[in-house]
Amino acid sequence: MSALAALSAYLPQGPGWLPTWQLIVAVTATLNTIGNLTSVAASRKLYNNAPAFVNPLQSRTFAIWTLTSALVRFYAAYNIEHKMIYDMALFTYLFAFFHFGSELLIFRTARPSPPNLSPVVVASTSLVWMLAQYDFYVRQ
Repeated sequence: MSALAALSAYLPQGPGWLPTWQLIVAVTATLNTIGNLTSVAASRKLYNNAPAFVNPLQSRTFAIWTLTSALVRFYAAYNIEHKMIYDMALFTYLFAFFHFGSELLIFRTARPSPPNLSPVVVASTSLVWMLAQYDFYVRQ
Protein backbone atom coordinates (compact mmCIF):
# COMPACT_ATOMS: atom_id res chain seq x y z
CA MET A 1 0.00 0.00 0.00
CA SER A 2 1.47 3.31 -1.03
CA ALA A 3 1.62 6.33 1.26
CA LEU A 4 -0.88 8.16 -0.96
CA ALA A 5 -3.35 5.28 -0.74
CA ALA A 6 -2.97 5.17 3.04
CA LEU A 7 -3.52 8.92 3.27
CA SER A 8 -6.57 8.87 1.00
CA ALA A 9 -8.35 6.57 3.43
CA TYR A 10 -8.48 9.50 5.88
CA LEU A 11 -9.73 12.06 3.36
CA PRO A 12 -13.43 12.91 3.19
CA GLN A 13 -15.31 10.44 1.03
CA GLY A 14 -18.20 12.74 0.10
CA PRO A 15 -18.91 13.67 -3.51
CA GLY A 16 -17.32 16.68 -5.15
CA TRP A 17 -14.50 18.86 -3.85
CA LEU A 18 -16.30 20.79 -1.13
CA PRO A 19 -15.64 18.20 1.62
CA THR A 20 -11.92 18.26 0.78
CA TRP A 21 -11.97 22.07 0.78
CA GLN A 22 -13.57 22.02 4.23
CA LEU A 23 -10.76 19.75 5.45
CA ILE A 24 -8.04 21.97 3.94
CA VAL A 25 -9.52 25.08 5.56
CA ALA A 26 -9.95 23.27 8.89
CA VAL A 27 -6.33 22.09 8.92
CA THR A 28 -5.13 25.59 8.00
CA ALA A 29 -7.23 27.09 10.80
CA THR A 30 -5.80 24.57 13.26
CA LEU A 31 -2.26 25.58 12.30
CA ASN A 32 -3.28 29.23 12.65
CA THR A 33 -4.60 28.41 16.12
CA ILE A 34 -1.22 27.06 17.17
CA GLY A 35 0.48 30.21 15.89
CA ASN A 36 -1.89 32.47 17.79
CA LEU A 37 -1.62 30.45 21.00
CA THR A 38 2.17 30.65 21.01
CA SER A 39 2.78 34.20 19.81
CA VAL A 40 1.13 37.54 19.08
CA ALA A 41 3.07 37.90 15.81
CA ALA A 42 0.38 36.30 13.63
CA SER A 43 -2.38 38.45 15.14
CA ARG A 44 -0.28 41.57 14.69
CA LYS A 45 0.03 40.74 10.98
CA LEU A 46 -3.75 40.50 10.74
CA TYR A 47 -4.49 43.70 12.65
CA ASN A 48 -1.58 45.56 11.07
CA ASN A 49 -3.14 49.02 11.42
CA ALA A 50 -3.48 48.70 15.21
CA PRO A 51 -0.73 46.38 16.46
CA ALA A 52 -0.78 48.04 19.88
CA PHE A 53 -4.25 46.58 20.44
CA VAL A 54 -2.93 43.05 19.96
CA ASN A 55 -1.86 41.49 23.24
CA PRO A 56 -1.40 37.89 24.40
CA LEU A 57 -4.97 37.65 25.73
CA GLN A 58 -6.49 38.89 22.46
CA SER A 59 -4.26 36.53 20.48
CA ARG A 60 -5.27 33.51 22.57
CA THR A 61 -8.96 34.48 22.35
CA PHE A 62 -8.63 34.73 18.58
CA ALA A 63 -6.93 31.31 18.59
CA ILE A 64 -9.86 29.66 20.39
CA TRP A 65 -12.35 31.36 18.07
CA THR A 66 -10.35 30.01 15.11
CA LEU A 67 -10.17 26.53 16.64
CA THR A 68 -13.94 26.51 17.13
CA SER A 69 -14.43 27.35 13.45
CA ALA A 70 -11.91 24.66 12.51
CA LEU A 71 -13.78 22.03 14.51
CA VAL A 72 -17.09 22.85 12.79
CA ARG A 73 -15.35 22.67 9.40
CA PHE A 74 -13.75 19.31 10.27
CA TYR A 75 -17.22 17.97 11.04
CA ALA A 76 -18.54 19.43 7.78
CA ALA A 77 -15.75 17.78 5.80
CA TYR A 78 -16.86 14.34 6.93
CA ASN A 79 -20.61 14.96 7.37
CA ILE A 80 -21.40 17.44 4.62
CA GLU A 81 -24.78 15.89 3.85
CA HIS A 82 -26.21 16.82 7.27
CA LYS A 83 -28.14 20.07 7.05
CA MET A 84 -27.34 21.28 10.56
CA ILE A 85 -23.58 20.73 10.15
CA TYR A 86 -23.60 22.24 6.66
CA ASP A 87 -25.45 25.30 7.97
CA MET A 88 -23.07 25.67 10.91
CA ALA A 89 -20.05 25.51 8.61
CA LEU A 90 -21.64 28.06 6.30
CA PHE A 91 -22.16 30.41 9.24
CA THR A 92 -18.50 30.10 10.28
CA TYR A 93 -17.57 31.59 6.91
CA LEU A 94 -20.22 34.29 7.22
CA PHE A 95 -18.86 35.27 10.65
CA ALA A 96 -15.27 35.26 9.38
CA PHE A 97 -16.24 37.39 6.38
CA PHE A 98 -18.04 39.87 8.61
CA HIS A 99 -15.23 39.98 11.15
CA PHE A 100 -12.34 40.50 8.73
CA GLY A 101 -14.39 42.73 6.44
CA SER A 102 -15.42 44.97 9.33
CA GLU A 103 -11.87 45.18 10.66
CA LEU A 104 -10.74 46.30 7.19
CA LEU A 105 -13.62 48.61 6.27
CA ILE A 106 -15.35 49.77 9.47
CA PHE A 107 -12.97 49.59 12.43
CA ARG A 108 -9.85 50.13 10.30
CA THR A 109 -7.64 47.99 12.53
CA ALA A 110 -6.29 46.33 9.40
CA ARG A 111 -4.79 47.64 6.18
CA PRO A 112 -5.20 45.42 3.11
CA SER A 113 -2.35 42.91 3.00
CA PRO A 114 -2.06 39.17 2.25
CA PRO A 115 -2.46 38.05 5.90
CA ASN A 116 -5.83 39.81 6.32
CA LEU A 117 -7.14 39.54 2.76
CA SER A 118 -6.60 35.78 2.70
CA PRO A 119 -9.40 35.04 5.22
CA VAL A 120 -11.74 37.39 3.34
CA VAL A 121 -11.05 35.53 0.09
CA VAL A 122 -11.43 32.10 1.73
CA ALA A 123 -14.63 33.13 3.52
CA SER A 124 -16.27 34.75 0.49
CA THR A 125 -15.26 31.90 -1.85
CA SER A 126 -16.53 29.32 0.63
CA LEU A 127 -19.80 31.19 1.15
CA VAL A 128 -20.52 31.42 -2.58
CA TRP A 129 -19.51 27.79 -3.12
CA MET A 130 -21.59 26.49 -0.23
CA LEU A 131 -24.66 28.53 -1.16
CA ALA A 132 -24.42 27.47 -4.81
CA GLN A 133 -24.03 23.78 -3.90
CA TYR A 134 -26.48 23.67 -1.00
CA ASP A 135 -29.07 21.45 -2.69
CA PHE A 136 -26.41 19.11 -4.04
CA TYR A 137 -25.00 18.32 -0.61
CA VAL A 138 -28.01 18.78 1.66
CA ARG A 139 -30.81 16.42 0.74
CA GLN A 140 -33.83 17.59 2.71
